[in-house]
Amino acid sequence: MSATENAPTASEYIVHHLGHFTTSHQHGIVDMSVFNLDTIFWSIFSGVVGCLILYIAAKRATAGVPGRFQAAVEMLVEMVEEQSKGIIHGDRSFIAPLALTVFVWVAIMNSLDFLPVDMFSKLIEIFGLGSVIPHHRVVPTADLNGTLGMALGVFALMIYYNIKIKGLGGFIHELFAAPFGIWAAPANLLLNIIEFAAKTVSLGMRLFGNMFAGELIFLLIALLGATLTTFGIVGQVLAGSIWAVFHILIVFLQAFIFMMLTLVYIGQAHEGH
Repeated sequence: MSATENAPTASEYIVHHLGHFTTSHQHGIVDMSVFNLDTIFWSIFSGVVGCLILYIAAKRATAGVPGRFQAAVEMLVEMVEEQSKGIIHGDRSFIAPLALTVFVWVAIMNSLDFLPVDMFSKLIEIFGLGSVIPHHRVVPTADLNGTLGMALGVFALMIYYNIKIKGLGGFIHELFAAPFGIWAAPANLLLNIIEFAAKTVSLGMRLFGNMFAGELIFLLIALLGATLTTFGIVGQVLAGSIWAVFHILIVFLQAFIFMMLTLVYIGQAHEGH
């Protein structure tokens, strides 16, 4: 058979690149019966890289004129500190570092989207691992399982700080008494449950939606080069370059939004209705 006959169609190409390396052959946006091993691996990898960057910055910090790397990290730390100071009215000894960690972690995970879309599939093919790793996705934040997992972590912190600040009795009383008073306890409880659920789901969905769309556009641009025509190759280079520059803003903006919403949700736990 010729190379053309073996080549996948556009839809097959996209479906293949959107598949995950899982513990079974079941696939889907949300599937609680499997684990997306690629999402887990790259999430941990990004976390280790983020910790390493911050560790190196702290280790190399000097009191004199800072270098570019130290200055960039100091600007980032000051930005996070200012944002946390404006939102959290209380002890920020854990919350400010948490916000910094969230921003760096999400930014690195998002930045994996800049790797060539076919790089890992080609490497898997070269090393003959296609039967072992039929699918592989690199961007953890383009997987709803990953972003909802992080959102659930923020949800756990919201509950923790509500109980820590208000006490278990005060938190339970607020669930039943706010915002309409204790006489409307069933309605108050329902509204508060919906509020917590909406915060958690929207936090994960927002990041997933933006990164999934960005990844999909990169795949569509990659298909231009598959035409092997001058127009297709030139169009792929131009469109890819333009979208990559624009996507830089999305990558860091989404990391900033996720960090800010984390601060806002935890900050709300410090306040009563």
